[in-house]
Amino acid sequence: MGSTQAIWIKDPLGILAEGADRGIVVRDGRIVEKVAAGATPSTEAAVFDASDHVVLPGLINTHHHFYQTLTRAVPAAMDRELFPWLQALYPVWARLTPEALELGVTVATSELMLSGCTTTTDHHYVFPAGLEESVDIEVAVAQRLGLRVLLTRGSMNLSQRDGGLPPDSVVQDEDTILADSERVVAKYHERGEDAMVQIALAPCSPFSVTTSLMTKTAELAGKLDVRLHTHLAETEDENKFCEQLYKCRPLDYLENCGWLNARTWLAHGIHFNASEMKRLGKAKTTISHCACSNQILASGGCPVCEMEEAGVGIGLGVDGSASNDESNLMQEVRAAFLLQRARYGVGKVSHKDALRWATKGSAACVGRPELGEIATGKAADLALFRLDELRFSGHGDPLAALVLCGAHRADRVMVAGKWTVIDGAIPRLDVAELIRRHSAAARKLQAG
Repeated sequence: MGSTQAIWIKDPLGILAEGADRGIVVRDGRIVEKVAAGATPSTEAAVFDASDHVVLPGLINTHHHFYQTLTRAVPAAMDRELFPWLQALYPVWARLTPEALELGVTVATSELMLSGCTTTTDHHYVFPAGLEESVDIEVAVAQRLGLRVLLTRGSMNLSQRDGGLPPDSVVQDEDTILADSERVVAKYHERGEDAMVQIALAPCSPFSVTTSLMTKTAELAGKLDVRLHTHLAETEDENKFCEQLYKCRPLDYLENCGWLNARTWLAHGIHFNASEMKRLGKAKTTISHCACSNQILASGGCPVCEMEEAGVGIGLGVDGSASNDESNLMQEVRAAFLLQRARYGVGKVSHKDALRWATKGSAACVGRPELGEIATGKAADLALFRLDELRFSGHGDPLAALVLCGAHRADRVMVAGKWTVIDGAIPRLDVAELIRRHSAAARKLQAG
């Protein structure tokens, strides 16, 4: 395959990179050159005039549940904490169909892309009868849109009759889960720095899976060399559940199951104590901070500064659209900044920290060091924002304006050197028709 023409993303209004005042050159899916102030590229390249754009590394979403776009702002689940919130929604999710899931995934991924996201994870753990090929559906949507994904084969096998939280209708047995986990890894997991589709294994949480499944999933991930993901330390209720059922705290349980290692990233990480944070840092286990969801469910807030001081990597996740009610990663950056600034004060958290969590920090969560940074040799995954809306009028620092003034829509997005969003739209995606079909599917699902 021959080399493609290079593109000079020229003279940006602002860029999250040192020594790239005049922009960057991309070719063959990689950043091949940073162009310093007063310099010109050494590479012959077509020009993209970025003088009206602020350029970021593509944002990376480290925790989501795509299907939940079908259950946003559901009255029965509003104003509830996590456990009763889940109990209100499980029966609705049990009615998911392949067609509804495909629409839910398309809405979630489109919304993410339009917010500047170039790589996303998903945690799909609901497998009612007829939805056995959920991961296959997600892969097809991601490939159609050109989004880089780390899709997790989630699972639940501890239902209400066994002392767990979910109803019988949404769980599977251990053998089925492990066999399908192996199937989707073999079929879809790509390796190397150019990978567009990767698979991880993700039992849902300590209160919805058995110890046997947790342990065997960790063993399988080691054998297949893929990453591990789960929810942990999201609420005090979860701590109490673990202490009652397993006679230990959630992190002890995780370690007992063979999960406390560099393969694992965890969603939320709110209720860890100081010694547990040190253990996480030593193990190189990372955390996905989900600021909006944590605030809506009143779960608490991830102690990001203590975490980072203990050596724990922090990324950002929008979490499911039934608890966040949106899939906008740029808005998540602002929410994380505001939440943590209020907690720690001016001297400890800046807008640059929030941008770092959503880029380089998130890249560590997904095990992709070639992503999340504008540097020579890194992937050409970029998000370009214009500052020509009312919300930005009068701004000073363009990078700070993205976070402080509330950017929410990218004008251009590039994944692996290809434009996937142009002029604030996804080419060939009929958004009005998608909304019509998705809304109809959501109404049907919620009505029962």
